[in-house]
Amino acid sequence: FSESGLKKVTLALLDAANDRDPVVQEQVRKSILTLGNQQPDKVLSMCQDYLLKHPKLVVGHRVVILQTIELVVKSRIDDISYPKIKSVIQLASDEMTKSKEVVPEWQQAASNILVAVGNKYINDIMEEILGKFRPGVLPHFFVVQTLANLSDSNVYGMVPFLNAIMGTMLPMLGMTKQDNMKWVFSSALCHFSESILEYLANLDKAPDPTVRKDTFSSEIYSAYDILFNSWIQSRESKLRLTVAEALGSMSHLMAHDKLEEQLPKLLPTVLGLYKKNSEHYIISKSLSQILEASVNMGSRVLETQIDGLLVALHQQICSPMDFSNPPTVKNHNEVLRCFTILANTFPDRLMVFVLQRLENSNERNRMGSLAVLRHLINSSTSIMETKRLLILVSIRQPLADHSNKVKKRVVQVISAMAHHGYLELEGGDLLVRFIIQHCALPDTYHRPPDPEEVTNEALRSMCDNTLHLFTTTVGRLTDVLWPMLLCYLTPNQYANATTPLCKSLILLANKKQTAQEPNFIIDFNAQGSFLYRCIGVILQQCYNKELVRKQLQEILIGTRHNDAIERTGVAMGIGLCASSHLDGTLEKLEEFGKSDAFRKASGIFGLLKDKNDVDVEKMKSTLILCYGYVALHAPEDKLLTRIDSDILHNISKNFNTKDLTMKLSLIHSVGLIAKAISKSVRKQGYLFSRKQELMGVMMDFIKAEPTDVMRTPVRYLVLTTCANLMYPTILNLSCNLVTFHNLGALVGRLAPRCTDPNPEVRRAAIDCVYRLMYIQLRYEGFSLDYKDDSVEGLLDVREKLSNPDNTVLYKTCSELTKIISKRLPQQQLSTLLFMLYDGLVDSQSNCSRASSVILNTLLKNRGAGLQDLVPEMLEVLHNRLQVIGEEQVKVAIGQSILILATQHLQTVVNTLVAYPLPYDSWSCEMWIALGADSTLALQIMEMIIEKLNVMVPYVDKKESMLRPGLTKVATSQPLAMTCALREMMLNGQSADAVAYLFPKLFSALLVRLGSSVGVQLPKDLNNICVSLCCVLRVAVEALRILLGRAQLDAVMKPLDQEGSLELSCCFLSHCGKIKCDHFEEAILSNRAMAKHAGPRLPSIVESLCPSLCNIYECQRITVTAFFSELLNHHVVTELMILDMLMNNMMERITDTCGTVRMLAVRGLGNIAVGSPEKVNKYAKELLAAMSSGMEENDDPGKLITLEAMSGMSKILIYLDQKNVHLLVACKYAMRICAPVIGSEQISAMFQNHLLEEKGLHHGEFINDLTKYLIQDFPGMLNFYHITVIQFFKSNWAEIRASAAMFIGKKIYIYSIVFKKKKETFFLVLMYFSYCYFVVVL
Repeated sequence: FSESGLKKVTLALLDAANDRDPVVQEQVRKSILTLGNQQPDKVLSMCQDYLLKHPKLVVGHRVVILQTIELVVKSRIDDISYPKIKSVIQLASDEMTKSKEVVPEWQQAASNILVAVGNKYINDIMEEILGKFRPGVLPHFFVVQTLANLSDSNVYGMVPFLNAIMGTMLPMLGMTKQDNMKWVFSSALCHFSESILEYLANLDKAPDPTVRKDTFSSEIYSAYDILFNSWIQSRESKLRLTVAEALGSMSHLMAHDKLEEQLPKLLPTVLGLYKKNSEHYIISKSLSQILEASVNMGSRVLETQIDGLLVALHQQICSPMDFSNPPTVKNHNEVLRCFTILANTFPDRLMVFVLQRLENSNERNRMGSLAVLRHLINSSTSIMETKRLLILVSIRQPLADHSNKVKKRVVQVISAMAHHGYLELEGGDLLVRFIIQHCALPDTYHRPPDPEEVTNEALRSMCDNTLHLFTTTVGRLTDVLWPMLLCYLTPNQYANATTPLCKSLILLANKKQTAQEPNFIIDFNAQGSFLYRCIGVILQQCYNKELVRKQLQEILIGTRHNDAIERTGVAMGIGLCASSHLDGTLEKLEEFGKSDAFRKASGIFGLLKDKNDVDVEKMKSTLILCYGYVALHAPEDKLLTRIDSDILHNISKNFNTKDLTMKLSLIHSVGLIAKAISKSVRKQGYLFSRKQELMGVMMDFIKAEPTDVMRTPVRYLVLTTCANLMYPTILNLSCNLVTFHNLGALVGRLAPRCTDPNPEVRRAAIDCVYRLMYIQLRYEGFSLDYKDDSVEGLLDVREKLSNPDNTVLYKTCSELTKIISKRLPQQQLSTLLFMLYDGLVDSQSNCSRASSVILNTLLKNRGAGLQDLVPEMLEVLHNRLQVIGEEQVKVAIGQSILILATQHLQTVVNTLVAYPLPYDSWSCEMWIALGADSTLALQIMEMIIEKLNVMVPYVDKKESMLRPGLTKVATSQPLAMTCALREMMLNGQSADAVAYLFPKLFSALLVRLGSSVGVQLPKDLNNICVSLCCVLRVAVEALRILLGRAQLDAVMKPLDQEGSLELSCCFLSHCGKIKCDHFEEAILSNRAMAKHAGPRLPSIVESLCPSLCNIYECQRITVTAFFSELLNHHVVTELMILDMLMNNMMERITDTCGTVRMLAVRGLGNIAVGSPEKVNKYAKELLAAMSSGMEENDDPGKLITLEAMSGMSKILIYLDQKNVHLLVACKYAMRICAPVIGSEQISAMFQNHLLEEKGLHHGEFINDLTKYLIQDFPGMLNFYHITVIQFFKSNWAEIRASAAMFIGKKIYIYSIVFKKKKETFFLVLMYFSYCYFVVVL
């Protein structure tokens, strides 16, 4: 292209970038990139000029152009001139920050340009970015995002800047309030940490190899403090996960002592996120990083968290994986990584945990354990080396599982074991047999409804492939499988596996033949056992019992008993036969044992026998082995009843033998019997009463062995048999480490004495603790000369104890506790804590204070693992408060409660709420203590508010069989929670939490107030609190304290008047039933709130709205009364909540409760007083509501009707004179009121002439109306006169004219007395009448 041609083409493409079709946009980018590759500076200049000349381009168009610039920069950055690079940086920076609002697509495209340029020109980029990242000013979202992405793309360029960047960023974290900014800061910290770790891992390539981790530790910990203690509590799931991800990366950069200190809080918090978030991958990733950092630094605290970690991780590994949802697969892999990390440090505890769960009744638990086991076998070869025999024993349990899903996992585990030499060990043949068994599975006749279910076909195919894999790729298995696989060709149960067996045998044979291995040729005479097993399988299928007996006889007589192989083969064959013919086989063996063959061989002529004759010991050895194999193959449902009487009874006669062959046969047979029993015991209860006897016999055999030779056949077989005898017991054992069981008690007594007034006592106490720590290390297996760094630190502590200054002593005491905390086993912790609780009442004040210091330090470091003990600990603290006189110790107890609450919030709150009511002064002190931490108080108050909003406030109970009606009785929990709120708010340090939650707290307590009127205490409290107003008074006091904390003094004044708040409650619940002269006093609290709590009112109204639909009338009455009074004030218009309130009142005029309907009508009428300028806007709705109220049928006292008429009178004053809704409403109101007047003539006239669709002659109507009034009600004329005169002052000329017309026609007649109620109707009637006339005229 010529220069002009390039310009035309580029401009045309830039115009085309506005196309909405993504395909066209992509083609535009590619085309401009092609041009940019040829002349990058010119193309970039045209792109820049285009953006500058068209500042109002739509976002999509700008984005395509910016993306194109990024592509050109990435492709030709080495060929772009430096001035052009500078201008591109300036353009991208301006585009990124032009809008203060976040516009992700646009700003991300600009940010990507900066990142692309930063790969080469990092200093220029940082000069530009840091100009927009100034101290004390929150930066643009994408400035932070760009810094994060730069740290990823250019690690070596960015890391030198990170210390300064984080120094500037730290103050910003405290200023950040919006979740999106918290998210981007957290994300940036995560990226920064990962970049630093990559830099440190590749120092040989780094420009500055002197950089160390501790360069960043201080800034990282400061950021950690904010993220962990504040941001991770966010309700926004996305933010929580990003914070968790950041904490994982940051943990590697924290100082070791800081991380060790934080682990007891950090790990439970991260584990708790699993319950709060549906996506778990990020949590598991963070957890694996934290665990890795902890293990790398040799954390001692990690041991205290191991139980909770294993349970949480096991739950995760048991969650199903969805391969169409990659995060679930990633989560699974991260959880496995966590198990690997823990296996390196806690192999014994981990293996016991995993293997125990192989027996869990839950299918997913078994599958999860097998997944972990497979992973550990593959990933932790060296660690698993010593666990191979234990795994081989434990894997037998899932071999018998009935679930195909579990079996699939078992096959995967066996495959892993095959590659690591497990199948070559004793017991490996069982695993091979399992694979072959499942190569012979029949087809699934009914397809499973569960899509995750594993069919027989799928499992069989998997086992076929596994067997083929063993044969072709696991070379070490060749000698295991050959000739073993031949043994599975003949048994009938493996008939369906013939094809895969033959394929494998062909491959093995070819391999052996090619390698010319000597064991390729099988001598079946030497392999006689194989043939006898074949006979046994045939006899299994034979149903002719006589034939079976005959064949068994021939086998036993014809056997060469002197041949060990043949003896074993005969025993195996007879055992296989017994699986179908148990009774017949046992009878034949007993008969053979009593036959002449034994007598001949053992008689006197036996001394003269030929050398080829059979020894009786060899025959007995065959018989003994037969009993062992019969037990092994016997049907499980028949075996246990025959063990003692038919099997052990016959072989136990030979226990005293001295013959080696018989000994070996006996040992082998007992081992087989033990295997058979352990297999059957899993499915049916059985007490193996002769186990101890058999163990004794085995021990006697070992004792009889020569002591100068250790490796003998007897010893080896005895040990194997003993293992089989103990197998069921081993499976039920848990791994209990030997511990110094008195350690906690002794340390608990000695540690507080380290601050004793006597310096000799202090030194002696620290020396004792020092010795105790080393005794514990000996229990853990460390050598006598081992020196532990942390324990040696006690010697430094000892020197500091010589200073008598109490401040120094207590600080030293805290250091001592940190050392104890690291070395103390978890099971000793509770004993130590309860000893320290006793120390709180020590007669020496120094020691009691020291106990509190040690206690709180321990709780901070180790309290996270003590959830089960929390209720008991709180009870002890409650008891100690009653006898402690030392104020400093009382304060420390408050701190203890706070620490426990930060770690186990729900448990602490539930425990304290359950304390007996009324709370004693010590319970109150515990609640007040919880108010000392504003963040914690906020969480507790939110929890209580949430429960108060859903809990049943009272129950209706029949007070007496003699008295009718029900009594409202308060429920305990809401009453206790109201008391708790009251006490917490008494703590001045809760002010921030109260201010933040004020709308929710006020709403909850106002509703609680309404729910407390007329409610009695539960019977169990009546003896303690006689006053029936206690329920109400608790709510009153809590509300009064709340208003005081919120500094609403103007609202407090009316509440402080005697009885005003109680009266207000009564008014809210029984509105209309109190005297009119108390009305003003009753609504003082609501009026005060409307006047002085203005800015908070929208949130209060929003919080109260749900209670309008509550099933409890008292709560609906309370909220409706509050809203009704708010509408009496103009503030609702100023705060733009008038529409919300009016809509709620409109909904309430159909409420089932008459009082609620009356208050709703009143509220709608109050709009005319509070917001008169809005009356015309809502005229239709307001007039319809008033009309409906006047027509109310379910209104015994006519309270709703009167309220509607009063409201109508307020509304009409402010309606436009020509308002059509006013005309209709007046006609309607006069028709409704007419029957109440008591004049048939007037009623008929109103019904006939005041129709909505008809006009009316005003002069004639007023003449007739006046005439009928004078005729029917002469006694009311004076009243009419006085009333109508008032209308002479009206602002409407038509009203004044109508008043004059009425008085001109009036004549006097005799007086008649009528009721006041009727007078009220006449008053309103005249008002409506004149208003109507005004509209007509």
